[in-house]
Amino acid sequence: MDDRIHEHAETLVDWSARIEPGDDVVLSVAEGAHDLAVAVAEALGDRGANVVTTYASDEISRAYLRAHAGDFETPAHELALYERADSVLFLGGGRNTFATADVDGETRQAAARANQPVKEARMATDWVSTVHPTRSLAQQAGMSYEAYQDFVYDAVLRDWESLAEEMAELKDVLDEGSDVRLVGEDTDLTMSIEGRTAVNSAASVAYDSHNLPSGEVFTAPYATEGEVVFDVPMTISGARVGGVWLRFEDGRVTDFSAESGEETIADLLDTDEGARRLGELGIGMNRGIDRVTDNILFDEKMGDTVHLALGRAYDACLPEGEAGNDSAVHVDLITDVSENSRLEVDGEVVQRNGRFRWEDGFESGV
Repeated sequence: MDDRIHEHAETLVDWSARIEPGDDVVLSVAEGAHDLAVAVAEALGDRGANVVTTYASDEISRAYLRAHAGDFETPAHELALYERADSVLFLGGGRNTFATADVDGETRQAAARANQPVKEARMATDWVSTVHPTRSLAQQAGMSYEAYQDFVYDAVLRDWESLAEEMAELKDVLDEGSDVRLVGEDTDLTMSIEGRTAVNSAASVAYDSHNLPSGEVFTAPYATEGEVVFDVPMTISGARVGGVWLRFEDGRVTDFSAESGEETIADLLDTDEGARRLGELGIGMNRGIDRVTDNILFDEKMGDTVHLALGRAYDACLPEGEAGNDSAVHVDLITDVSENSRLEVDGEVVQRNGRFRWEDGFESGV
């Protein structure tokens, strides 16, 4: 086994999930993540955790959803599993990234609504999501398998403490700010962040961060107004989506279009009322991720990008006792800000053409 797989497992268990002896852990293993699962299981056993393993297959999900008749019910037995868990570790890496492409949108929406309590229970744990490099993901990224392996491990096996220190500067700006404006080609969007707390997403639950790799700073915006174009293509619900344009009025999407995957966006927006509102503003700061790979776990963290998520807001960004945007979905859309763009906080330019004001190469002029 590649030594980097064991390093990945150690980083996940120790830095990201902070597993302690006696923790009850659910290990969710995708079809192609077997080798990583073996290494993670060994690390969990070494630390004295209690482990239950589940199998996460898009092909199995497709078969179930296409065959299901009648209404969906919340699976109480699955809910009980996550309500008793301390941590949930998601090991992604399927065999076919488009396996669920032919599941109709109405079925997806109904299943998502029924599983919302399960999702909430999972997210109440110290959960972490990561991915094992597979040939299907390499193919989706347009890379050889060996090159993709190097790409993944370069993103995962890094000095997370140093990156956390770098990202803390942007967190401070957002925490102290009230209004954000994103300006670019065909984009002029304003949103409020007053009273919200930004998350320094340094790939550890100790930072309220739940992805490995990570490398973003995010918060929960509201009162969104204006238009935005997302020019980074991606796969959503097994379908290719690109060139998405959204118009916001009074905080909700009132009009939209897409160059590809418009039906998928329509289905997403129709999931529930919260799906038409933003749950996240995220700014990518991981310059070790230097190319789009059509995998949101990596792409949204890439330097020179900003992403906005339709749907659920994360509790870590909200004042205690305040409920943010609620939805059965949380879907990120990404825009490239490397050229002809700027990000303002309270009227001051924080980032221009991908460079932050504390970085070399930042242009202070308009």
